[in-house]
Amino acid sequence: MSRPSSTVEVTPPSPARGPIRAVVFDLDGVIVDSSAVMREAFSIAYAEVVGDGPAPFEEYNRHMGRYFPDIMRLMGLPLEMEGPFVRESYRMAHLVPLFPGVRETLETLHSRGIRMGIATGKAGPRARSLLDQLGVLGLFGQVIGSDEVARPKPAPDIVLQALGNLDVPPHEAMMVGDAVIDLLSGRDAGATAVATTWHGGDIAALLAAGPDLVVHAPAELLAHCPAALVH
Repeated sequence: MSRPSSTVEVTPPSPARGPIRAVVFDLDGVIVDSSAVMREAFSIAYAEVVGDGPAPFEEYNRHMGRYFPDIMRLMGLPLEMEGPFVRESYRMAHLVPLFPGVRETLETLHSRGIRMGIATGKAGPRARSLLDQLGVLGLFGQVIGSDEVARPKPAPDIVLQALGNLDVPPHEAMMVGDAVIDLLSGRDAGATAVATTWHGGDIAALLAAGPDLVVHAPAELLAHCPAALVH
């Protein structure tokens, strides 16, 4: 699919916002390209717990970004699928790559003094394990999973917790995600809501949600994140 090559400002951030000092990222579809592994893990878990027939991964994918047990409840599937899904996700974690340009962008943001966090639908231990395996865990000051907050996305709790631990107020932060619930979580937390398109998902739905910024490649974030001022 052809995509514009430059950043598109959909709704400009409020002039009252300060310079960006922190960026909180969603994980799957933003930092890592995990779709193929998740499809396989979901299919195995479905066959193991539910039985024969095609696993409804496309429906699962529409809920991406939410905590796995919450997705099972929304789909009316057995919560027992979580065990084999997590097992298979760990087994195949070595097959999950970073998206092109992500490592360089994270390293540049880190060198500029921008504080970074992860707010993911995954469980925290699995997210930290994957980032560690990819060699980028040390670039993040916070990695928080949906199992580590009272209310996962689309509630703002996970973004607020990450920013609180990073000691950066929401008006000086971005929440970067590939799903509408990421934008809702970031906006309700008071951060700049940034939509990404390199995952190739439902871009129309993201645009309809009215993000503050839309970026089409990881490096485009750098234009909005100059070197942080020392506080």
